[in-house]
Amino acid sequence: MSIPHLIMSASTVVQLVMLILVIGSILSWVVIFQRTFVLRRAHRAHQAFEERFWSGVDLNELYRETPSEQETLGAEHVFRAGFREFNRLMAKTKSADAILDGVQRSMRVAWSREEERLTLHLVFLATVASASPYIGLFGTVWGIMGSFQSLSMAQQATLATVAPWIAEALIATAMGLFAAIPAVIFYNRLSSESDRMLGKYEDFAEEFHSILHRNLQGRSEAGAA
Repeated sequence: MSIPHLIMSASTVVQLVMLILVIGSILSWVVIFQRTFVLRRAHRAHQAFEERFWSGVDLNELYRETPSEQETLGAEHVFRAGFREFNRLMAKTKSADAILDGVQRSMRVAWSREEERLTLHLVFLATVASASPYIGLFGTVWGIMGSFQSLSMAQQATLATVAPWIAEALIATAMGLFAAIPAVIFYNRLSSESDRMLGKYEDFAEEFHSILHRNLQGRSEAGAA
């Protein structure tokens, strides 16, 4: 009645269910560690860039210091996309509204890419969290069916006849919960942290948009004078 013996002696269907649950659990932990690392890196990068941005550095100098678009992260990516569009439109049009609309669209695209990067593979965690209990339940139902079949073929119904089938069924249920519970917990946690970071990026985009708006107003007033 040891757990390894019950797993090895389980029916093929129940063993397949357990294998699926083990693979799902392992992959979910890989996603959990990988997403945790990505979010910590994003948090550190955001803090470093905001300190640099609000230190009073010239925006043109800051733009030149930022890496290429493929290497930037978070608010730095949003800043680079917006300021690049700002410089491009400044050379083509004098309409402040057209310039600001173009900057806003460019920053919105950069923000969407950051959202995709931060939430990557979280859907898999949600799938494991929701599907694992049902997969384990299927193994449980199959094991109970086996116990009834063994009862129908037994001349005398005893606990020893059905105990192995019920035990392997309960193991399948336990493995389903083992895979689902961490996935649920970390999906909620990682989703919350991702939303918090995306909120910070959105706040930065609004503040940067306001800075560019004041910059254009200052130029218009200087030109009118």
